Amino acid sequence: MGRFYVTTPIYYVTDAPHVGTAYTTVNADALARWHRLCGDEVLFLTGTDEHGQKVFDAAQAHGVTPQAWADQTAQRFFDAWKLLDITYDDFIRTSEPRHTVAVQAFLSRIYENGYLYKDTYRGPYCVACEDYYTPEQLVDGLCPVHHRPVVEMSEENWFFRLSAFEDRLLAYFAEHPDFTTPPTKRNEALGFIKSGLRDISITRTSITWGVPVPWDEGHVFYVWYDALINYLTAIGFGVDDEMVAHWWPYSHHIMAKEIIRFHAVWWPAMCMAAGIDPPHHVLVHGWLLVGGEKLGKTMGASGAIQLTEISPASLVADYGVDAVRYYLLRETPLGNDGEFSLEAMTARYNTDLANNLGNLVARVATVVGSKCGGVGPAAPAASALRELAGATLAEAAAAWANFAPHLALESSWRLIAGANAHLEANAPWKMEPSAELDAVMGDALEALRVVSILIAPAMPATSAEVRRRIGLDPELPDGAWTTATTDAYRGGVRVEKGEPLFPRIATG
Repeated sequence: MGRFYVTTPIYYVTDAPHVGTAYTTVNADALARWHRLCGDEVLFLTGTDEHGQKVFDAAQAHGVTPQAWADQTAQRFFDAWKLLDITYDDFIRTSEPRHTVAVQAFLSRIYENGYLYKDTYRGPYCVACEDYYTPEQLVDGLCPVHHRPVVEMSEENWFFRLSAFEDRLLAYFAEHPDFTTPPTKRNEALGFIKSGLRDISITRTSITWGVPVPWDEGHVFYVWYDALINYLTAIGFGVDDEMVAHWWPYSHHIMAKEIIRFHAVWWPAMCMAAGIDPPHHVLVHGWLLVGGEKLGKTMGASGAIQLTEISPASLVADYGVDAVRYYLLRETPLGNDGEFSLEAMTARYNTDLANNLGNLVARVATVVGSKCGGVGPAAPAASALRELAGATLAEAAAAWANFAPHLALESSWRLIAGANAHLEANAPWKMEPSAELDAVMGDALEALRVVSILIAPAMPATSAEVRRRIGLDPELPDGAWTTATTDAYRGGVRVEKGEPLFPRIATG
């Protein structure tokens, strides 16, 4: 049994859940589910980022305290992840007392190790990013991310000696080639380091909504440094050293590419400064784009559509939970940019889910009902379809292990296609009850049993329903993947047709 600690970024409470945040979270959830099916010990963390100027300003605008505003807005993420069947083990909120303990303990170590100093910062600052920029990084004087005007800040801050870690970071990347993946994002992180690292401000005196600096009254930690430490808060940093040792070597951070600098450069340097190892793995994915624009920004020159309106709730209402999960995992390889469109989602739904998977389940149940008295025959001891199922499980396992859900699902659908082809080739609806018919249908039912395991990380409710319809326990136990090839469909149980799993969606 292995160990797998997977995290999403913590999402800013002033934002609303949208397809981009859902993409990250569904991928992390599917990976966590697969590791549980393999019998691994899993910790899956997500949460909300609740400090900083934007939260403070929004709370004032609404006439409430920052904590009250954070309580209200964090609920949107609880609701969205419940809707999408996200099985996190811990949901962290940075306004929790346990986080204050971890942040103060972690940054006090850096202070005691001599990597912090006090100075005055002057320069451009983007409130939307909660980030400082150099004049060279601005685009026509605007924030390079939000394309908004920046403000000139002058403030007494504590600074982190990031510049002291250039050589150590380069050495770490060389010694750990898979620390940041995919390779294109690794090269991007290396580019940041090789371009020269400047010391960075980590505290503020202009706001009070943050974690207080324990050695300098009046300072609070800058929101980004506070936020990064959440990955250690959740495993007991500053409280439980054994728990940290248990989980930290198996940590995998999954996030979008706009925050690669924070996670693949600043964060490992901070860990080194605190005297602990960097996280085990930083997996950086691309953006979901609509018309070439990143989700969360105004679409096109006309500004006709605000992309944050593409919410998980609206998609689930139109397509269903598992169809949304399937599309997010199948359509865009984890690591690449991908084009999001409702047209592509509808095509995936009708082709992969309605025509292929849904039709296979319906055909098998119909023939068992009409030719086998509604009772599923046992799987034959050996067959070409069983060989395909075994090969598919191995291919899919390799893909999940390599953080490639799209390939795992592509492989899984080859088994679905193989099972449909098996039915076409044998035409059991034309056969009379016989041992030959039982072998054909037992083979198809065994394929569905394996399919129910293959799709479980991506489509848990559909997996359970397929299993229920073919007379199996809907709930897959932890470790089910490891016994998938040694088990078999034993037959002798009722098979139910039921309503279409995925009714076709009208197009045009």
